[in-house]
Amino acid sequence: MDQERDEQVKEQTGEHLKDVRRSPLGAFDVEAELKKLPAKPGVYLMHDARDEIIYVGKAISLKNRVRQYFQSSRNKTAKIEQMVSRIARFEYIITDSEMEALVLECNLIKEHRPRYNTMLKDDKTYPYVRATVWEDFPRLQLSREMKKDKNKYFGPYTSAGAVKDTLDLIHKLYRIRTCSRVLPRDQGKERPCLNYHIKQCSAPCQGFITKEAYWESFQKALDFLSGKYDGLLKELEDKMLAASEEMDFEKAIEYRELLSSAKKVAQKQKITSSGLEDRDIIAMAREGQDAVVQVFFVREGRLIGRDHFHVNTAVAEEESQILASFVKQFYAGTPFVPKELLLQTPLEEEALIGQWLSAKRGQRVHLKSPRKGEKERLVELAAKNARMVLDQDKDKLKREELRTIGAMNQVAEWLKLTNISRIEAFDISNISGFESVGSMIVYENGKPKRSDYRKFRIRSVQGPDDYASMEEVLTRRFTHGMEEAAKLREKGVDPVLGSFTRFPDLLMMDGGRGQVNIALEVLRKLKLDIPVCGMVKDDNHRTRGLYFQNVEIPIDKHSEGFRLITRIQDEAHRFAIEYHRSLRSKSQVKSVLDDIPGIGPARRKALMRQFKSQEAIREASLEELSATPQMNRQAAAEVYNFFRQKRE
Repeated sequence: MDQERDEQVKEQTGEHLKDVRRSPLGAFDVEAELKKLPAKPGVYLMHDARDEIIYVGKAISLKNRVRQYFQSSRNKTAKIEQMVSRIARFEYIITDSEMEALVLECNLIKEHRPRYNTMLKDDKTYPYVRATVWEDFPRLQLSREMKKDKNKYFGPYTSAGAVKDTLDLIHKLYRIRTCSRVLPRDQGKERPCLNYHIKQCSAPCQGFITKEAYWESFQKALDFLSGKYDGLLKELEDKMLAASEEMDFEKAIEYRELLSSAKKVAQKQKITSSGLEDRDIIAMAREGQDAVVQVFFVREGRLIGRDHFHVNTAVAEEESQILASFVKQFYAGTPFVPKELLLQTPLEEEALIGQWLSAKRGQRVHLKSPRKGEKERLVELAAKNARMVLDQDKDKLKREELRTIGAMNQVAEWLKLTNISRIEAFDISNISGFESVGSMIVYENGKPKRSDYRKFRIRSVQGPDDYASMEEVLTRRFTHGMEEAAKLREKGVDPVLGSFTRFPDLLMMDGGRGQVNIALEVLRKLKLDIPVCGMVKDDNHRTRGLYFQNVEIPIDKHSEGFRLITRIQDEAHRFAIEYHRSLRSKSQVKSVLDDIPGIGPARRKALMRQFKSQEAIREASLEELSATPQMNRQAAAEVYNFFRQKRE
């Protein structure tokens, strides 16, 4: 399936939503809904008690596949048993074919990132070199995507720095233009740019080179990008030696530096096979729930780079499942599909995935798991690299997990709660009641989720009343979320897709009993059941414990949980302070002219441009004010009377 087909499937998702079977969470009857499942291809989504999507899968027959999860006689791994125990309801989307279900599954996994799906943790884009071959005087540009257009693309490359180095060398060697002028239409309209003067452009904008000569140089640049270095290296070496013999040492040094740069670029792309195939070599190493997938990128027989990807294996147990999930997620997000994939082990659903990749590429893609010869050695090399990366990163990953998810679990243990993944914290900031603001920050799985941060400008409270301000902020936050969720349900859209509809597993207040009681009262009025705890500070304004259910719980100050609480507390405070500071800055630059009726930004600027200072405006006569550009007689009278009243 090509890129256009992918986009069509995304658009069709909205049409399929009318086929989604939904029931209110509390009224969901699993047995009754299982009987309604159609024997058609599609995608199913599993929800937990908080209505979070925890798994996305596809099926040739939804009826057969989904029922298997709830059959007690079926052998299941411990992880699948754990997932099934958390399913509160499911929904499904009917598709026209298994291929369409596969594409839709990829899109939904990327959008929702369910915790029980095998997830590709890295979200990388790779640079390309775009050649604008449709232009009369074409250019070479760095691009982060490959489109189906009139351009020619080289890559993908694994390093933007390497691409820039290559383009810099090409501009020195072949003097290809970089400007955006439309040629030959704009020839001679402007002076040549600096690149011409430093001998990195042949100035086609001035007509200093014919179209034919320019294209000859451009074709050599394309050959260089295609990996044809030998002729260039020989040519540069001959020119260097010739310049040296002619005693033109300055020219010889220039050629020597170009030759050195060309060799460096050439050495980065080593020959891996006698053919000129485009292929990716994919292998993995695994330890527990963590895995690393290594990919070698071979283009036209040359290894142009490699990269590794961390994968959370979640429910998938077999290597074939992990690699299949990786291949689907990776190639769903990259526009280039090579002719051949060399894999460590055959993929689950290999025939279907091969069909999908072939459709994306536009020609047959071969999936192979070699067991001997040169190709097997390349796969083994990729596997060794994956193991090396996993060993190097193992300690770092463990520390990161301890710092984030481990810290969340520690806080949950202190409070005797289960399954805390989302924490929201609030803070109030003001100076003597001036410009009171509230902040809401969000931590998910121990990490800040800045896209969900929110700012509140206090509307109903006058003066420095933090309790009343907090009550307003919390009421607005949860009321808004409930209203938005109701609107989404009316449209038949899952409420978890809203920006404000997902509620926290734990509410953390920056303070003790008073702030906690305010939050509990707001939640009681709104009939919401969310645990609330306070982050209690000592006399030195340092966190000393948690206030929960009328008890102050001491915490280990050397634990990761304590460090997480401190980070949350500091982040809520920082976010509120920054918002308050920005509002103070805006109020401080306010002009006295803003208080005059009928004087907006345009007239204020005109007055300051005419009189240079507010004192001069104050002393101006009505006639002088009326003569100012942008001013009429009525506006001038408003200004004149305003300052006269001030004097009185």
